[in-house]
Amino acid sequence: MSATPPPALKLYGVGYQAPSGAVLLRDAELRLSHGATLAIAGPNGAGKSTLMALLAGILTPTEGTIEIGGLPLASLSGQDRARRIALVSQHANPDGRLTLRDYVGLGQLPIWAEHGPDVHRAALDHVLDLTQLLTKAAHPMARLSGGECQRAHIARALAQRPELLLLDEPTNHLDPDAKGRMLSLVASLGITVVMVVHDLVLIPEFASHTALVQDGRLTAFGPTKDVLTPKAVSTTFGVDYLLLAHGDRKVPALDIRRTDPSRKATIS
Repeated sequence: MSATPPPALKLYGVGYQAPSGAVLLRDAELRLSHGATLAIAGPNGAGKSTLMALLAGILTPTEGTIEIGGLPLASLSGQDRARRIALVSQHANPDGRLTLRDYVGLGQLPIWAEHGPDVHRAALDHVLDLTQLLTKAAHPMARLSGGECQRAHIARALAQRPELLLLDEPTNHLDPDAKGRMLSLVASLGITVVMVVHDLVLIPEFASHTALVQDGRLTAFGPTKDVLTPKAVSTTFGVDYLLLAHGDRKVPALDIRRTDPSRKATIS
């Protein structure tokens, strides 16, 4: 009888207190199987960025434990973390003189010794093709559009061949069609993905699991259909979350209303 594999990602009792004394996250617990896609959502300042920094190893929990594939994250060397975890930050700012191909190829550095040049070259072509950037490979980064740069950041992370892919608002700068294609790609990779998402209506289309964060606490975690409910969205965000009938599907929508329609803004 084969042993049950460890979860791809496990948090128990995880909290973080900043050097200033402010508690930014407390008692976070979740468990993800390999290949799951987790969307993290919450209001601004809720603790999403702190949670992502902890998962990436940028911050160290002041309480609790994070495990990657059954191993404590704190026990992994920097090299091991780089092999297992890839982070796409919304603040990435690459040198504009690098060609797109060279920039994406930097993601292969942690695994360069594991394969020969021909294998890496073929893998790089595959990643560029997946992200629809192959025809732009020779272009300098400075000439790319915002959406192309965002796809380049994701391509660089995929070139790393990580076990865990962390994405901080990956659909920034993408038009609606490109958002759908990128999220579909991410969800089909077969690796464990954790991403911060602000656009709630996108989540049911790609995320197997959802976590809601509010006031430094993980207030809900589980399968998306169970967590992303009208009541939970209203409580967390203060807006109405609607599920509209469209053929045999339920399409999510947000009803955002002005709190005082009679009040007019003025510019002096």
